[in-house]
Amino acid sequence: MASPSIRFLGAAGTVTGSRFLVEYGSSQVLLEAGLFQGPREWRQRNWDDLPLPAAELDAVVISHAHLDHCGYLPRLWRQGYRGPIYLTPDTANLAEIVLRDSAHLQEEDAKYARKKGYSRHAHPEPLYDSDDAEGAISLFRPVNFSHWQELPEGGRVRFLPAGHILGAALVDLDLPGAKILHSGDLGQGEHPLLVGPHVIPALKYDAILTESTYGTRVHPPADDSLDQIVSQTISRGGTVLIPAFAVDRTEVILAALTESMDAGQIPRVPIYVDSPMAIRALTVYRHAIDSDHTEIRPEIRDHLKATDVFNPGTLETLPTPEDSKSINDAPPCIIISASGMATGGRVLHHLKRLLPDEKNTVVLAGFQAAGTRGAALRDGAGEVRIHGRDIPVRATIEEVEYFSVHADRDDVRAWLHSAEVPPRRIVLIHGEDDAREDLAGLLGQEFQVPVVSPGYDETLPL
Repeated sequence: MASPSIRFLGAAGTVTGSRFLVEYGSSQVLLEAGLFQGPREWRQRNWDDLPLPAAELDAVVISHAHLDHCGYLPRLWRQGYRGPIYLTPDTANLAEIVLRDSAHLQEEDAKYARKKGYSRHAHPEPLYDSDDAEGAISLFRPVNFSHWQELPEGGRVRFLPAGHILGAALVDLDLPGAKILHSGDLGQGEHPLLVGPHVIPALKYDAILTESTYGTRVHPPADDSLDQIVSQTISRGGTVLIPAFAVDRTEVILAALTESMDAGQIPRVPIYVDSPMAIRALTVYRHAIDSDHTEIRPEIRDHLKATDVFNPGTLETLPTPEDSKSINDAPPCIIISASGMATGGRVLHHLKRLLPDEKNTVVLAGFQAAGTRGAALRDGAGEVRIHGRDIPVRATIEEVEYFSVHADRDDVRAWLHSAEVPPRRIVLIHGEDDAREDLAGLLGQEFQVPVVSPGYDETLPL
C-alpha cells in the first residue's frame, strides 16, 4: 500500500490555481480545483488535463467558492470526472453562481475575441462552457460544518469555519496513515459579517497546509482612507470605480459604505453594483444573515439581524448589459464591479471609460496577483491593455489594503499558535515565493518544526 502523499498541482509559488492531489492507499482525492490567473504561462496550465485520468479520482474537496479554488471544476467534468464534490452548503450556493458566471464569461470572451480578432488563435474557444459548469454543479454534495464525511478506504473529511468568505472552511482530512489540515484561505478575524478562523483541533497533524498570501506583510488597521477617497473624488466631479471580487469583497465594501453614509462621513451618492455574479452572491449573503440555522452557518456574527447592512438607500444593482451601459453618463457615483484583479468581466468596460479621465479614482481593494491588470495599475502603469487597445491611465489609483479578507503574516502565526499539539511539518501554499521564503524562516524559528515550500508539481511524502 502506497504511503500517503500530497502532489502540488497549483498554488505552489503562486496565489492562484489551488489544486492538491492527496493519495493514500489506492485512493486519490483532489483537494481544491482552482483556476490559474495572472501571467500567460500560468493561465496556460488551465488547459492542461490532470496528470491522471480525472475519472480515477475518488473525490474532490473544495474549501470555498473563489475561482482560484473551485473554477477548474467544469474542466474536470469535461475530462470525465463524475464523483462527489464535497463542500459546505454556502460554498455550494456561491460556487453555483461562480461557475455559471465563469462559463458565461469565457464563452463571451471567446466570442468577442473571434469578433474583434485580437486573439492569437484563429478560432478562440472557451476553456469550458455552460454545460460543463452545470455538470460540475450536479456533483455537489454539501456537508455541514463539523460533520465527518466518509471517504474511501476508511478516510474521512470535515469542514471547520475559516472566516474568509461565507461558507469558507478549514479542511480536516483524517486518512489511513496521515492527518492533514488545510487552511484554505484564512480570514483575519476582523470580517464585519463572519467570525474568525476555527482553532486548530488538538490532534497530531502530519502536515498543516497554510496559505501565505501575505507572508511578508501585516495589514494596516482600518482607517477612514476610503471615506477620504470617496469624498475627494465626488467633490471634483469624478466617479469612484472599485474592482471587487464578486463573492464577499462586494459585500464587505457595501457594508463599509453603508456605515459611512449612514454616519454622514461620505456623500450619499448612488452606489451601483455592476456584476451579475455579485448581485446573485449578495442574495446568498442576505439569506445567510437572515437564517436561523446556526448549525449550518456558525460563522455568521451573532449581532447581525434582518436589517439590510448592505444598502444605505442609494444602492442599485445592474443585472443586464443594458443596465450596465445606462450608467456610462451617470453623475458622480460609486461603481463596484468584478473582477477584483481586473482580469475580466464588466469592470474592463468601466476601466476603458474611466481611466483616461483624471477626475476619476480606481480603488484597488484586494490582493493583486503578479501579471494582472490590477497589479499593473497598483505598480503605476501609464497604460493598460484592454480588449486589444492600450488605455492611458490618468485617473487616480488608490490601494486600500484593510479590505483584504486574507490573513496576514501575524494572523497566520496566531492561527498556528492555536494548535495545542505541534504538527510534524508546516507546508506553505498559496503564496508567491518571496512571501513563502520570509514566512518559512519566521515559522521555522518560532515553531521548531520543518517548514516546507513545495514547488509546482512537487510531491511531498507523508
